[in-house]
Amino acid sequence: MKSLWNNFKVAFAMYSKIPMPRADWTKENMKYTFCFFPFIGTVIGALTLLAGYAGMRFSLDHSFVAVILVVIPVFITGGIHVDGLLDTSDAMSSWQERSRRLEILKDSNAGAFAVITSCVYFLCWYGAYSQMWENKTALSLMAVGFMVSRCFSGISVVTFPKARKDGTVAEFSKKAQDVIVRNVLIIYLVLLLALMIWIQPLMGILAFGGAVLVFVYYHHMAMKYFGGITGDLAGFFLCLCEVGMALILAVASAFIGV
Repeated sequence: MKSLWNNFKVAFAMYSKIPMPRADWTKENMKYTFCFFPFIGTVIGALTLLAGYAGMRFSLDHSFVAVILVVIPVFITGGIHVDGLLDTSDAMSSWQERSRRLEILKDSNAGAFAVITSCVYFLCWYGAYSQMWENKTALSLMAVGFMVSRCFSGISVVTFPKARKDGTVAEFSKKAQDVIVRNVLIIYLVLLLALMIWIQPLMGILAFGGAVLVFVYYHHMAMKYFGGITGDLAGFFLCLCEVGMALILAVASAFIGV
């Protein structure tokens, strides 16, 4: 039990800004880290629902609530996944050979394409939330979606080839119990899909299906252009997966009531 608690602490310490008691980053304390990674999405989803319901309860301005909803994931994670999105955008837009793309991923400087991607990314989030935040069904599905994206991301870390032998993803993967973690995350996904269908069958299937499509694209892109995944690519996937689900739900909310 102590080992699981330490794995929980490592997951939240690495992938969120939520204060956690200290835990040593040993192999024992990192074996099941990704089993707890989706629960950061639980926190984000809960705060998303709270902010949305508070906006409805107090009749707050649409733009104000949409902005609050957009910044909640960044506030909780510290922007670690957005950093991966922007680094990957620079690498992909360089159209260089594989080794050069991997070098660009490690470069801390933000290029023009990273800035453009950042603007488009947050505008998409703002537009999606502006459309759907008063639709309780869509907002509830999006809250669940933050767990779905992290389940898929965790599966990629323990199953996909790695582009580099060093780095965060490679280190976590070496210390993880791959089969157990993968199976646990698959079980999570089955339960989350059932929950999304229970909330609203059509919207739930559309949102989950969108996440699956982004996951397939992520694998294809990572293998073709980088020869495997890195921490930045995992962040790229998570951001693309979540904003993709948000856009799908925003469109669906125009046709399906609360």
